[in-house]
Amino acid sequence: MMKSIKVLAFAAAMLTAGASHAQEELKIGGIGPLSGGGTAWGLALQRGMQMAFDEVKAAGGLKVGDKVYMPKLVMYDDKYTAAGGRSAADRLINADNVKFIIGPIGSPSVLATVAATTPAKVVLLSNGFAPSILKNEAKSPYNFRVVNSTVEFGPPMVKWFHDNFPQVKKVALIAPNDAVGQAVIPQLESYYKANGFQVWTELYDRGTKEFTPLMARMMAQNVDALDLNSNAPGEGALLLKQARQSGFKKPIWQIGGPAVDEMMEIAGPLADGFISLNVFDFSSPQAKKFVDGYRKEFGDGVINAQAPMWYNAAKIMMEAIRRAGTTTDATAVRDALQKLEGYDAGLYGPVRWGGMGDYGVDHQLLLKFWMVKVQGGKQTVIQALDPEKR
Repeated sequence: MMKSIKVLAFAAAMLTAGASHAQEELKIGGIGPLSGGGTAWGLALQRGMQMAFDEVKAAGGLKVGDKVYMPKLVMYDDKYTAAGGRSAADRLINADNVKFIIGPIGSPSVLATVAATTPAKVVLLSNGFAPSILKNEAKSPYNFRVVNSTVEFGPPMVKWFHDNFPQVKKVALIAPNDAVGQAVIPQLESYYKANGFQVWTELYDRGTKEFTPLMARMMAQNVDALDLNSNAPGEGALLLKQARQSGFKKPIWQIGGPAVDEMMEIAGPLADGFISLNVFDFSSPQAKKFVDGYRKEFGDGVINAQAPMWYNAAKIMMEAIRRAGTTTDATAVRDALQKLEGYDAGLYGPVRWGGMGDYGVDHQLLLKFWMVKVQGGKQTVIQALDPEKR
């Protein structure tokens, strides 16, 4: 009897050891602004990814082929700069030996990251609005954009604005004088002019805090609305706040990265009436589980609408790795990503890839988005819009 017990105990120990050995670590890189004007977006990226990884770990890991992997986030701050993005990418590729990276946010950082990931054959799920992120000489072989850019947001939003604000004839576009503004402003100008609007534009130096003189110049142009377009949350909120403080009472809205919560937090009551988009409907039934999980892990602070978006990106990445059956062959994972149409990660519905008409490659994830308005210190959903698949 004692011998049988010892044999069973030994067998159990071997099974436990085997299970432990079968679980390996899968490092996935994260790049985002954890300091500077885009900090709110960087934290959303980090937290959304971490939630997806924790969910997989709680379920026992990610089965890839005959092994089980525990995803591990290796996150670096790019300080919302091109130099920071390149440095983070180089470190992830060369020091951490990652094959998969999620982020960064913002065209300068993304473009710098792509320059490192493309020759290294590293799969990248990023979010910057410059068309050259996908439409480039390398034909964007390993880079995918996981949220709509101005090219996808712009046409349906400008048409919506035209239909709902017939009194607006002239729109001001104010943006940073870097790769973001230089790419986005010409796009938006073309969309506005196609809908019969006049456009006045001005670029400012990234990091500016005092916009009062710029507001005076804008108001002298007799514009009927201000579009904050692709401004990061910190600078966009200052533009909103100082426009109102300068006496601008006409519509202010934003075709660009979702940051309504941060705009409200910084601009306070002056954010009332502000209109923008959100990439997630927190009032939807499927949102409750995500929100509960976020609160449990990160407390009761602001939930940036990008957090579920990056959660979605992380789930898509892991599903592609699972289907490819490899954690080392980035080309196989890239191919699996391209064939992922129809997969539902649980928050946005089935995956839809688009972009062939605009970028020459179907690496643009198309997500439904929502027009929202700030009223009485809260967001109110106005209407859902869908980007066109081109």
